[in-house]
Amino acid sequence: MSARFATDPLRARGRRVPEEESAFRSPFQRDRDRIIHSSAFRRLKHKTQVFVAHEGDYYRTRLTHSIEVAQVARTISGALGLNADLTEAVALAHDLGHTPFGHAGEDALAALMAPYGGFDHNAQALRIVTVLERHYAEFDGLNLTWETLEGLAKHNGPVTGDLPLALAECDAVHGLELHTHAGGEAQVAAIADDIAYNNHDLHDGLRAGLFTDDEIAALPIVGACYAEVDRRYPGLDPKRRRFEALRRVFGEMVGDVIATSGARLAESAPADVAALRHLGAPVIRFSPAMWQDLQAIRAFLFTRMYRAPAVNEMRRMVARVIGDLFPVYLDAPEHLPEEWRADVARAPDRAALARLVGDYIAGMTDRFALQSHARLVGGAEVPHLPEGV
Repeated sequence: MSARFATDPLRARGRRVPEEESAFRSPFQRDRDRIIHSSAFRRLKHKTQVFVAHEGDYYRTRLTHSIEVAQVARTISGALGLNADLTEAVALAHDLGHTPFGHAGEDALAALMAPYGGFDHNAQALRIVTVLERHYAEFDGLNLTWETLEGLAKHNGPVTGDLPLALAECDAVHGLELHTHAGGEAQVAAIADDIAYNNHDLHDGLRAGLFTDDEIAALPIVGACYAEVDRRYPGLDPKRRRFEALRRVFGEMVGDVIATSGARLAESAPADVAALRHLGAPVIRFSPAMWQDLQAIRAFLFTRMYRAPAVNEMRRMVARVIGDLFPVYLDAPEHLPEEWRADVARAPDRAALARLVGDYIAGMTDRFALQSHARLVGGAEVPHLPEGV
């Protein structure tokens, strides 16, 4: 049963281009389905999380990460009485704007796009679902509901100050009320993202041999979960032991969010979703104790994984790949595919052309970026991770 502060699909603010409603799907279910069927969503299969995709099929990609986030988000949303369909739509779309090569690729492209309106993956996700997807007869983009667009814009909180141009343009058309928090559903999607990546990065770092089970067992939350597994299943096979421990870590985080957020909702008692947006602080939160423990886990991952020597070498390589490709396309846009030529011809100036080049590079998969670099510039030596454990 939905709570009074859940987003009601019957009161959705609608789409920019009015459409006849489905007889058997809510507006948010249609949003979810359009996201799943989008080209950008399919490309997430070959976009990296931390490791470049060629390293092996085991490691998470943006696609598997997005699916994991959606699963966690639906669980939390359902437990709190929020709208699980809207939560799922935001969760599935939240990484559509990511470049190839994860955050390293985003950093490189953002530096190149700084003179041309900037680049931010959240703003790019909005640009994709409102402009760049071009499959429907009556509109560009996916024509998503206002609530889903708002969730993509503000799932990490209000957006103030200098805006990336893509976000400013979207807000000018859709009026996303960037100064407020998003509804509870988008807040759930954001915290589910935190839960998912903290857990799967522990899995992937172990698999890559960047650290050991004993090392992460010294971390808060994680150590207690390993101890519980050892108590219940002494002598368990090491891989099963790891899986059992880390799934308990997952469960601890999810349970903490549900308990903490449920208490905050009961205390603040928002009358509806509008009141929830104007509480002045996010209502979907970890407890202070869990948040402190998570900081220790994140600090460990930052040092031992995100800035590990092998990963740092990858970061340098991908920055070089994107840094080489950008001026090639900007100075010789004839290298862009045929379907991009009409947009190139309409570009009024170099800044507009640069934005098209940024859109094109941001949409690349890891392997296509490497292939394009090899074809247009010359091969980039791709460093490899240590052999997985």
